[in-house]
Amino acid sequence: MSTHTEPTRPADPGSHPGSGAAAPSSPRRGPSVPRGAGAGLTDDDRRRALRRMRSVALGLLILAAGVYLATLGQDGFWGFVNAGAEASMVGAIADWFAVTALFRHPLGLPIPHTALVPRRKDDLGQGLEDFVTENFLVADVVRERILAAAVSRRVGEWLADPAHADRLVAEVADVAVVALGKVRDDHIEALVTEALVPRFREEPIAPLLGGLLSEAMHDDLHHGVVDLALAELHDWLRENPGTVQEVLEERAPWWAPESLNERISARIHLEVVRWVADIRLDPQHRARRALDSLLRRLADGLLTDPDTQARAERLKDRLLDHPAVISTGIALWNALRRALGSSLDDPAGAVRVRLRQEATGFAERLHTDDALRARLDGLLADAVVFAVERYGRELTTVITHTIQSWDGREAAERIELHVGRDLQFIRINGTIVGGLVGVLIHGVSLLVG
Repeated sequence: MSTHTEPTRPADPGSHPGSGAAAPSSPRRGPSVPRGAGAGLTDDDRRRALRRMRSVALGLLILAAGVYLATLGQDGFWGFVNAGAEASMVGAIADWFAVTALFRHPLGLPIPHTALVPRRKDDLGQGLEDFVTENFLVADVVRERILAAAVSRRVGEWLADPAHADRLVAEVADVAVVALGKVRDDHIEALVTEALVPRFREEPIAPLLGGLLSEAMHDDLHHGVVDLALAELHDWLRENPGTVQEVLEERAPWWAPESLNERISARIHLEVVRWVADIRLDPQHRARRALDSLLRRLADGLLTDPDTQARAERLKDRLLDHPAVISTGIALWNALRRALGSSLDDPAGAVRVRLRQEATGFAERLHTDDALRARLDGLLADAVVFAVERYGRELTTVITHTIQSWDGREAAERIELHVGRDLQFIRINGTIVGGLVGVLIHGVSLLVG
């Protein structure tokens, strides 16, 4: 149990909330513990403080009553004391009634307009909801507070610290690794079969391929691919003459002598190597021109020829129906996941290094670019204002719904537990102020009389 002592002043109603502990047991559902003054105190601490302040207020009332009885019928100075004591009793009892009437019927008597919190908690909740909506969730107020907060500048200052940048990167990496681990093979299979494949079936592939091929031909992008393919083919032919000769000899007539087949295969291999080398070295070789002509006709056919387009669509459908589509998608995803996961787990991995560089660069831009900060703050303010205007009323209805779910009597007990100590000062002040007013009235009555 906490050993906090009684605070020396009333709690500041604007202080930050905190939650209490050790709520009284009850079979009924009660409200959450409001966070406010005395954050960090337990309910037992608050209950003791409330009893203490009640005792002080009651003690002042008893003192006033004792003084009144002791000075009853006295004149002069003691007459003033008697009048003050009488007025103190009236003030103390009136304020006791007012404070008590908020939470229960005074002395258990069903006096009208008492026990306000238990009886009208729903109205109070609605009033609180309307107050918050009309005074806090207002577009101009929200925008002003967001812009005044200078969020982008604070983010830039925070990210400028290397330790903070490393922490951000580490958190992002950890979340990304967890997210990657949550994606299972059946998720990828469902994505391919239920989303990608149906979409690819609906989308005509021929115009897309024709357009891409036409653009590639226009920019001569295919020449780089042809050069790469010719280089790889030439190197493979030179390094694997035995394989080429075996393939050729398998297709030689059975009646041809073996020695003749070997010489012919070797000669064919040599000529093929020379022919590929000629194509590779001569940008204007007729084979290259023939390939260019073939690709242009194919691009035009994909764009304009119905037969070519139909063949392309049938080829697309056969590829999509192939079982390897799903297994290939899963294999690609697993390879990507392993690569990303290992890089994210490694503090010196390429992904983390890149993220750190981007975070540092972004912090520098926020520090030096006033226009960027103003633009980001404006975007943030617009987003918050949009959310407030669109969902503000739904957010504030939480207040009403929560209060409506509370049991009336227990809600009153809980609220009194948190604010009742401060309300006892009303009784104390009423006793003191009432006494001073009683003395003043007694003095005026003597002057007039």
